[in-house]
Amino acid sequence: MKPLIDLQGRRALVTGGGRGIGRSIALAMAAAGAEVAVASRSMNELEAVAREIAAHGPRGFAILMDVMNREQIAAGVNQAAERMGGLDILVNNAGGVVTTDVRHLQHLAHDPQTFEDNLFLNLTQAFYATHAALPIMMKQRWGRIISIGSGYAKNGGGPLAYSAAKHGLIGFTRSLAYAAAPYGINVNVLCPGWTNTKLVDWNVMGAMTGTTPEAAKKSAESENIQNRIVEPDELGPMAALLASEAASAITGQVISVDGGYMV
Repeated sequence: MKPLIDLQGRRALVTGGGRGIGRSIALAMAAAGAEVAVASRSMNELEAVAREIAAHGPRGFAILMDVMNREQIAAGVNQAAERMGGLDILVNNAGGVVTTDVRHLQHLAHDPQTFEDNLFLNLTQAFYATHAALPIMMKQRWGRIISIGSGYAKNGGGPLAYSAAKHGLIGFTRSLAYAAAPYGINVNVLCPGWTNTKLVDWNVMGAMTGTTPEAAKKSAESENIQNRIVEPDELGPMAALLASEAASAITGQVISVDGGYMV
């Protein structure tokens, strides 16, 4: 019997794929049979993940890409497609926080450049990667675009620029889902909540909220109904499902894997 999540013959690119959620998504797709390219600024991390992908059987590729540089984004997408002989799945996973002072994100008197940089990192770069991938997917009349949102994509309370960008990612996804549907391309957002990655620094979170790292972590745990921090590997299976034929009727949706964050 054919497995429910079958990505045999599919070719995927995961941005921010060197660690955390991106790595977990890349490995889940590889385990389902896809060839996977991972992209970020750290070649050492990427090569390690590419070796893990190869251990599942499919080929893994490391693509150097700075998602704060729009020319590098387009070049990276095209390089991935050339090396794999095409591109079926794009995961816009890269994101995070750009700041030299956490107060620039939280306070009303935040720094304008910091605001714009965080919009680019968490929204605009996803457009550039998608813009480069769409012609390939449109030509073959099949594709999957999955962008990684956040609990703050649907709720307030987060850093101003980060929350604004993640909310924008939902609007971008829903609008694109309409435009891409005639070409057999599905577009969705996958939202984690508090997840155990390097991006979640409890010292920084404590500083942002004026409390201790321990208190910040406990507060985050209390925000979902399972009262815990989610692990990155819990996101991979859902991403692989959304990339598969089994999810052919799922598009324009915002799907959370977050332990019940602020339900």
